[in-house]
Amino acid sequence: MKKILITGGHITPALAVIETLDKQEWKICFVGRQYASETFKIRSIERELIEDLRIKFIDFNAGRISKRLSFSSILSFLKIPLGFIRAFSILLSQKPDVVLSFGGYLSSPIVFASWILRIPSLTHEQTASIGLATKFNGLFSKRILLSWENTINKVNQKKSVLVGNPARRDVLNFDLKTWKGLSFNEDLPLVFITGGNQGSHIINKTIEKALPRLVKNYNVFHLVGHLQARGDYKKLKIAKKQLSKKYKARFRVEKYLNTKQMGALLNKADLVVSRSGANTITELALLGKPSLLIPLPDTHSDEQVKNAKLLAKAGISLILPQNELSSKVLCEKINQMIEDASVFKENASKALRLVDKNAASNITSEIESVLK
Repeated sequence: MKKILITGGHITPALAVIETLDKQEWKICFVGRQYASETFKIRSIERELIEDLRIKFIDFNAGRISKRLSFSSILSFLKIPLGFIRAFSILLSQKPDVVLSFGGYLSSPIVFASWILRIPSLTHEQTASIGLATKFNGLFSKRILLSWENTINKVNQKKSVLVGNPARRDVLNFDLKTWKGLSFNEDLPLVFITGGNQGSHIINKTIEKALPRLVKNYNVFHLVGHLQARGDYKKLKIAKKQLSKKYKARFRVEKYLNTKQMGALLNKADLVVSRSGANTITELALLGKPSLLIPLPDTHSDEQVKNAKLLAKAGISLILPQNELSSKVLCEKINQMIEDASVFKENASKALRLVDKNAASNITSEIESVLK
């Protein structure tokens, strides 16, 4: 039996690849963060999901370089050497045949240590720009796996392979039973709002203000995220209580959704309001889903803006910059997109051409090839 060690900051594509690996041929372990927030000791989503699959989870922390100078950023920088030492320890104890990285600062010590120990590695880039971790990891990996055609010329072309960005089966496949547990009583357009697993405080705050207007015309499902340091979930529950009985039934708010629930909502939503992370963009493109995208500002190389522009160019999305976000503007944009829904839906095939449905299988094939 072969052994693979998977690591990185993007859990969604990792899970999609895990689904394609033959469990009779592969032993899998995952290296990631135990806590999403060290301060509040909130368990990370990756740990929850990996342990649900009964896959070995190894807690790993490493320092990182930050643009902002503070006590915590200095402390994090000083942890970098410890991260490399810990990476060697993990690899020597686990003895994997191959390492697969999905980016993020946690992955770099593992990839570098695997190179020193002569364990082949592959690194996957999800975004429409090349992240710092991928640039570093690419120096030591056998393969650089890319999601978008426009990134091919930005890395070592001898190592790079265009494979696509994998999405989980449960997200793409509509499950009627799951949907029945999430559905609304009234047959109104459904607006699904999400700031990602961790959530977005500014989006949550804007929805709280916009809620009375939104529920007049739509069913609204809001995923606030699982990091609740600012109490957004409680505030939105209070906002719901202040609605009349008729409008209360049109609003649902949750901290967390499993992949089947995400799949049901993404499939059934008439409009998705979200950030524009690489995995979200991939799922929206595969489903041809009209979306209002609010890119996270100050990301490396404006990666979320570049991601969003791919779908805007394909004609299924509008971009709302965060500095223009207000409850008034949000409602206006949602109304506009619902009214013009047929126009956006006509462009679904253009969006689908941007992505590869077989991305997870493509990655599995590349893993096999580096072991030959």
